[in-house]
Amino acid sequence: MSLVKLDVYAVRNILEQSIALSPKLNFFYGENASGKSALIEAIYLLGRAKSFRSATIKPVINYQKDALVISGKILQTSGHYLQLGLRLDGRTTEIHLNHQLTNQKSDLAYALPLQLIHPKSFELLDSGPQLRREFLDWGGFHAHNDYLTNWRRFKKALLQRNVLIKSGHIDHIDVWNNELGYYGTIIHESRRRYLEKLLPFFIQILAKFEAINNNIELSIVAGWDFTKPLKQVLQEDLEKDLRLGFTTNGPHRGDFQLMINNRLAKDYVSRGQLKLLVVCLRLAQIDLLLHEADLPGCILIDDFAAELDQFNRAILLEHLISCRSQVVLTATNKEDFGDLNFIDNFKMFHVEQGRINSL
Repeated sequence: MSLVKLDVYAVRNILEQSIALSPKLNFFYGENASGKSALIEAIYLLGRAKSFRSATIKPVINYQKDALVISGKILQTSGHYLQLGLRLDGRTTEIHLNHQLTNQKSDLAYALPLQLIHPKSFELLDSGPQLRREFLDWGGFHAHNDYLTNWRRFKKALLQRNVLIKSGHIDHIDVWNNELGYYGTIIHESRRRYLEKLLPFFIQILAKFEAINNNIELSIVAGWDFTKPLKQVLQEDLEKDLRLGFTTNGPHRGDFQLMINNRLAKDYVSRGQLKLLVVCLRLAQIDLLLHEADLPGCILIDDFAAELDQFNRAILLEHLISCRSQVVLTATNKEDFGDLNFIDNFKMFHVEQGRINSL
């Protein structure tokens, strides 16, 4: 799978741009605020229908326009082409798949599996559990065909149970305890199995950097006392839930921990090493997806020089060259990418004031 053509309209300072991409490596360089991150954001929007830089879409739309439009031509592993389209105006979302309207954001995610590495990526291991749950759910979504269906049923049960708890009318709460217990356990088990499969890929990539190789462990956090069935815990903690006004147990409170020498990674390593760990986790997800589903995926790296020092950037570049995924990287200076003389299949672009030119 690769994004061979991208059309962007009204994404921040990119007014209108059409780009033919390499199926392998794509380098974009330019001054700060030139539009490099906007380009990465446009590709991310096409695969996720949401921004990684803004909680709302309004700031992403160019101030002169009422809506942004992004389309992409995908070359699938089967050799067939797939056309994706997205229009956002801050109120409505239009998604097109082969020129047919669909309301499923998941269609974009299936068609264009993305992994993003950017200057705030370290927050995956250094902030609250929400980002780590999203990390696990991305893996489950692509690893198990029924994950999305089970996740939606779990979320529906959680919503209904919380409505009853807030209203205080709990006569039928056992129905939702059963649903929540059943689907919540399935979600947890899917996450646990995914993390178990991910670990060897993570360790293999991390070993290339020769920075951290001591007693590494990825462990799942269920979100409840896993020595008991979730349904039982929901029943036992009902009084506490009624007092607090929400469901306090379940995979919506789940997490995972990265341990090094039996200590949390964020408490053990430097900020630079923490960034390296996150980079390797993201790359491991792409490698696992390729191994399990034969989907190469697309890797987006915004501000390449900000993530790693020169030595580790060279190692990362070697890994990116050897993997089968499409890669899009940005940097302020062309020299930040390192030595490209030994690379055959790549494209170089210069970005200036929202205009992108192929060199």
